[in-house]
Amino acid sequence: MHSAKNPYNDTCDIKCKEEIITKKKTQKTDIIWLTVFYLLTMHVIGLYGLITFNYFESLRTTLWLLTLYNLGCIGVTAGAHRFWSHRSYSANLPLRLILFICYCSSGGVSIFSWVRIHRVHHKYVDTDLDPHNSRRGFFFCHIGWILRRLRPEIVQKLRETDMRDILADPIIAFHKKYVTLINLIFSYILPTLIPVYFWDETWNRSFTSQVARVLLVLHASFSINSFAHTWGTKPYNKNIRPTENMSVSVVCSGEGFHNYHHTFPWDYRASEFNWYIFNHSAFFIDMFAKIGWAYNLKKPSPELVKRVAADKGDGSRAKWDEIPVCD
Repeated sequence: MHSAKNPYNDTCDIKCKEEIITKKKTQKTDIIWLTVFYLLTMHVIGLYGLITFNYFESLRTTLWLLTLYNLGCIGVTAGAHRFWSHRSYSANLPLRLILFICYCSSGGVSIFSWVRIHRVHHKYVDTDLDPHNSRRGFFFCHIGWILRRLRPEIVQKLRETDMRDILADPIIAFHKKYVTLINLIFSYILPTLIPVYFWDETWNRSFTSQVARVLLVLHASFSINSFAHTWGTKPYNKNIRPTENMSVSVVCSGEGFHNYHHTFPWDYRASEFNWYIFNHSAFFIDMFAKIGWAYNLKKPSPELVKRVAADKGDGSRAKWDEIPVCD
């Protein structure tokens, strides 16, 4: 394990230096109607699927839905977030391909776009240069920010973001070029076809359940920007908005330890504690580390974490000390 910090996290260190931008009135930008139509359609079909699906009658399809939900979350958390955005660990080609396929099943934007937005988010967290600034309200930081075009100053910061490491990865370059086709195949087409052809599921139940699954993965990911920037404790830095929110960890594979993550963004666990039941992503990475596919796993020393928590935290860390750690 390594405790060294990598260059893609140097703008969000434990001192939490931020460029605070303040304005009397936030400039509104044009609504992206195609995105509104896509998300509205997805919500109608997805909610229909969730309400009408007979989970006990179609147990194999239910298991398939839950499996892909977890794999999609892993693709976002262990892949786009902890690996590509923060370089908190290294991965060989087979593991990168697994992370890539898992991410593509989540129905999100290109990994290139995800990483670039996330790096700007960390550099200007909860300021007017943060693409999903939580100070603009719960709806905005949850989903509203993707319904409008980004303001010109944010677009400029995105363009200035160093993405050479991402573009050097042929997997990401390929995804960036063919993102729509790839996401259609791995998010909707294959997940729908497999239940139909392997265990005679109906087309209607198979398709609507997969739309529901993609919808749930997206909202789980969105919840990090909203719930985990609004409600919870701040054991590591009481001066920032990100919080520890266990509910978010439950639905999004361990991403709810957000106060910790914004204090120590280079930690591959995104949490001080390896409580695997609430951090499937850490378990996933650790299992691949055992066979050598994941390596150079980074994390701060326990002494540093305790010192920072004592100096900057809200005093709530003590209650977490009793959590069993799986090393």
